[in-house]
Amino acid sequence: MRLNLQQIMHVPGASIPFAFQLDLSQEAFFGEYPISRPVTVTGHVKNVADVLMLEGEAKSLLDYTCDRCMCRFSREKAVSLRFLLAETLEGEDDDIVLLDQGEVDVGELAYTAFILDMDTKHLCSEDCKGLCPGCGVNLNQAPCRCKKQADPRWAALEQLLNKN
Repeated sequence: MRLNLQQIMHVPGASIPFAFQLDLSQEAFFGEYPISRPVTVTGHVKNVADVLMLEGEAKSLLDYTCDRCMCRFSREKAVSLRFLLAETLEGEDDDIVLLDQGEVDVGELAYTAFILDMDTKHLCSEDCKGLCPGCGVNLNQAPCRCKKQADPRWAALEQLLNKN
């Protein structure tokens, strides 16, 4: 979504609101497509003392598979958007977004911010116990079914205890 900012460029206190949705359902992360619902982007661009400030939020409900227990779960993800906008730059500054003929592509800024903020590890809860490596049971739902294996270093002592 391109936003024309020429009408507020030299009017301190003026602002332009924006609201739109992004479809990121085709974006793959580690073989999964967690962004199955539209990303809602809302905010405004405001002229604060002749400085254009874009502020907003991009949020959606994402579907994940827990990295520990392999259960599916959903979690809301919200990314705040804050950018300084300028027509020209006097030096190099990566924190300032340059306008293109008085316009800014808010969709591209929201897309980049949302994608860069995606998590690499997904847990259904902080205290998820995961799967037992022996029997494969989900330890959040049931106890381990593995037979307790005795340490082979104590086998001689165990034989003495079994005789009595």
